[in-house]
Amino acid sequence: MPIIKILGEEKEYAEGTTFETIAEEYQKIYKNTIALVTENGKIRELHKTVGKDAELSFITLSDPIGHKTYERSAIMLLVKAVRDVMGKEVRVKVEFSIGKGVYCAIHGIEKVTDEHVKLINERMNELVAADIPITKKPYPITEAIALFASQGMEDKVKLFKYRRSSYVNVYAIDDYADYNYGYMLPSTGYMKYFQVFLYEKGLLLLLPDKNYPTQLEVFEPREKLFQTLEEATAWGENLGIGTVGDLNTRICEGKLSDLILVQEALQERRIAEIAQEIVNRGGVKFIMIAGPSSSGKTSFSHRLSIQLQTHGLRPHPIAVDDYFVDREKTPRDENGDYNFECLEAIDIERFNQDMSRLLAGETVEIPTFNFKTGHREYNGNTKHLGPDDILVIEGIHGLNDKMSYALPTESKFKIYISALTSLNVDEHNRIPTTDGRLLRRMVRDARTRGASATRTLQMWPSVRRGEEENIFPYQESADVMFNSALIYELALLKPYAEPLLYSVKKNDPEYYEAKRLLKFLGYFLSIPADSIPNNSLVREFCGGSCFNV
Repeated sequence: MPIIKILGEEKEYAEGTTFETIAEEYQKIYKNTIALVTENGKIRELHKTVGKDAELSFITLSDPIGHKTYERSAIMLLVKAVRDVMGKEVRVKVEFSIGKGVYCAIHGIEKVTDEHVKLINERMNELVAADIPITKKPYPITEAIALFASQGMEDKVKLFKYRRSSYVNVYAIDDYADYNYGYMLPSTGYMKYFQVFLYEKGLLLLLPDKNYPTQLEVFEPREKLFQTLEEATAWGENLGIGTVGDLNTRICEGKLSDLILVQEALQERRIAEIAQEIVNRGGVKFIMIAGPSSSGKTSFSHRLSIQLQTHGLRPHPIAVDDYFVDREKTPRDENGDYNFECLEAIDIERFNQDMSRLLAGETVEIPTFNFKTGHREYNGNTKHLGPDDILVIEGIHGLNDKMSYALPTESKFKIYISALTSLNVDEHNRIPTTDGRLLRRMVRDARTRGASATRTLQMWPSVRRGEEENIFPYQESADVMFNSALIYELALLKPYAEPLLYSVKKNDPEYYEAKRLLKFLGYFLSIPADSIPNNSLVREFCGGSCFNV
């Protein structure tokens, strides 16, 4: 019998024993439910079986990979329940996340009612109680296409048209079969924690946070974020591009140039509208721009400044980073590392003093932070605000009023910017906005800092924690939101990102995430950069920008 090593202990298991059976034996050691295992370093789903000597470790729902597995499985459970309750002709499109919830549009029915939601929740709970296996079967790609065509899933038919693999893994709950991008739980009984409720015109599936996988947080509506995401989704669908398969088709038809021009024109129009809104308000002297990592804040600031100049204003950039406290005064995180993303890392008092003096008509010398020495320097960079002068201030705390507490509310105009991806892999597999930003950052860091993909992946969890603490809680306080995502950009970033991801070594902890991103990029056909305008926001990452970014 095969010998399996777990936590330093070796035991014999009969060939054919499922990993789920072994996980049940060790579950008592773990606080959270085991979702997957690694077999000799390779991730395996729990329905897989023992076949040879191996070393196993466990992945729980509190691990990022385990949490994604839970979300993916819960979405399949929701779609199954909707079909059972509302009929197979009703389509669910999983669109985007709002806080800890996943928003789903419902097509094929005039209106979703409270009674529908009640029945869907009941049906999902019935399926959980029944603990139905989620089976997995590889299909030859031609058979998979025929299967999904018979179920009216044209989005998957388009997607697989451009897949180079010979087989497709199809998952099923009873009579409902679907394709899922990533690992799945072994049965419906694992998904005990969820809530479905009406939100806008569709459904919102509320799921636990990975840090508390058995708890549901109280949902906080984010109306401005939802509206921004809805506009991007609607725009893509109006152009006939809602999924990767649609984008690939457009590339193959040789019609991408027009799409790029239209998308870039749309963004320029939106930036011009924001500039007009600032002018119309009157009395604005401080434009506060904030957003998560790799949102394109610098390029956006340049383009907004150009639009402001068309109105006769004179914009001046100021980076909040220049107000960092001296390095030895920088707070440290729980690991003893400098925490540059907390509010206390900024000399708030000095920032407010300088901005207040500028508002009062004084001439002020603005500091420059020397990142090599870790100290602020004064090099004669003076500012004076005349009637037509306006400051464009970029920094992660820009939306937090504690950052600019001394400035009158009417003097500030706050902008939240993020790359809010509206494109889906297919109707049931969304693309997280964090994936797009991570790939942007990876490509930029390699180009401008010589950083490896491994290093970017190592830093990303810390970056995300900083965003959760310092940016996202304040996003709804923005006067406007700007979506910097471009519907074609992942096809553009693919040839830059793939070589970087392939360089991540198998024994690196970041290998699993690199492999996931490579599989994700495999859905896209690539496009060259020569057709992208040099003022495009994506040029900040792939290079060739006309701005100093």
